[in-house]
Amino acid sequence: MKTIIQHSTDLEIATHISATYHCDIKPYNNHIRLYTNQVIDLNELRQTHSTDFNYLPTLDFSQIKLFVSDMDSTLINIECIDEIADFANIKPQVAAITERAMNGELDFNSSLIERVSLLKNLDISVLNQVYTERLQVNPGGKELIQFFKTKEIKSAVVSGGFTYFTHRLAQDIGLDYDRANELDIENNQLTGITQGSIINATAKAEFVVELCEKYDISPNQVIVAGDGANDLEMMSIAGLSVAYHAKPSVIKQANIVISFGGLDKIVDLFDE
Repeated sequence: MKTIIQHSTDLEIATHISATYHCDIKPYNNHIRLYTNQVIDLNELRQTHSTDFNYLPTLDFSQIKLFVSDMDSTLINIECIDEIADFANIKPQVAAITERAMNGELDFNSSLIERVSLLKNLDISVLNQVYTERLQVNPGGKELIQFFKTKEIKSAVVSGGFTYFTHRLAQDIGLDYDRANELDIENNQLTGITQGSIINATAKAEFVVELCEKYDISPNQVIVAGDGANDLEMMSIAGLSVAYHAKPSVIKQANIVISFGGLDKIVDLFDE
């Protein structure tokens, strides 16, 4: 018997599925669980009902100790570098490179170097404008982090973006850790380069391992969420990987897919 999570409380949808596939139904506070022996194409259900559906993984959720999320377009609503570029009137040019990098069509390191170089001489006040005027935590993000606090699960953000944003975000929503690239600044202007080694796909995965070692836990006790190709490496080592409004290549490889609801749909996996 398999358990399917319908990430909504719409009983009409569940009843329709039950009639079609002979499932048993059990409503929960924020979702509905369907129990079936049949093999059901979840993609078809998702598209038909514009609702998220996932098989409940065979994972002991009481053992989860860490949540690590990508930042841009996963935990927050924007790609920060694209919005910074908007202030230099080169957003389309930079956004096109970002899109190709997220789809895995470009080498991440060289694409980041190229994009940051285009930001040279921008005043650093632009960073504050992007953070205060354009950056929003994606729906359910704050609720998810608060839920993890009640379970004593640590949370972190890791990004191929910039520490200016990850530091502030971590402080504002109560994340335990953050890691990202550091923009080089001189005379209150961006120099067009980053400091230190680049946080790419491998560095993201290494960050997850580092936190596991710090807390003496195994990667199997970690949930990782991401949306782009440079998240696949850290997602592959986690006990549970979540594709959040993600690129097709990421959806294909993730354990859990959320394409319609908010980040708090992850809470449905815990037996609440």
